Amino acid sequence: MARQLIYGQHAVAALLEGDPAGVQELWLQDGRDDAVSERARDLAARHGISLRAVPRATLDRMLKGARHQGIAVRYRATRATRASDLEQLLAGLGDTALLLVLDGVQDPHNLGACLRSADAAGADAVIVPRRRAVGLTPAVYKAACGATERVPLVTVSNLAEALRRMAKSGVRLIGAGARAGIPYTQAELLGPVAMVLGGEGRGLRRLSAELCDQLIHVPMRSGAESLNVSVAAALCLYEVRRQRARNEAGEGLRGAG
Repeated sequence: MARQLIYGQHAVAALLEGDPAGVQELWLQDGRDDAVSERARDLAARHGISLRAVPRATLDRMLKGARHQGIAVRYRATRATRASDLEQLLAGLGDTALLLVLDGVQDPHNLGACLRSADAAGADAVIVPRRRAVGLTPAVYKAACGATERVPLVTVSNLAEALRRMAKSGVRLIGAGARAGIPYTQAELLGPVAMVLGGEGRGLRRLSAELCDQLIHVPMRSGAESLNVSVAAALCLYEVRRQRARNEAGEGLRGAG
């Protein structure tokens, strides 16, 4: 993976904590004296990372006007998750496996938000195609607010084949579309599940939809076009959590009886 300039407080903090070996240089805006900066300085010193204090104008120029919050690093991932890891991922999944599959998301802010939702919902991984989709860009790191260091992002060359491999391993594929199938709260989402969502604009591709075991949608009022993919992903992932929590509570009551 090529070196990238990653910026933003949460993104930089997550890299310094989670993958310091990949951080090659840290830049802090002159005059920053807060808890985030102090922690960044400590971690840089601990791991032998070069630290430079620079004027805000320098960061603005380096990052082409991005909202950097006065902190940035030069980073090269040391443990990128690639397609070859899909089999290993599937082999390690249990009865409560939860995956998020994104079929062609191209907006870095949407991918970052989906990673945050997957992290919060306890998903095991996010799976994306290599082509016609955004990868791990600096904007994704910033939007993900550290989730990139906690949720594996698995990139596959052939998404349809990856879906078939998931199904063969016992994962149920649940495809979400604007008006497909049944309302998402009516689907049974217990057991190993992969929520499959399409990209901006076109939604879930035909082949991906055909490979799914069930199709669902989030009900909307008449006239509404569709939900943002990151919002739909959050709703679907948390519906899985809600159903599982309710199921566990019911089993607990039966056991107590």
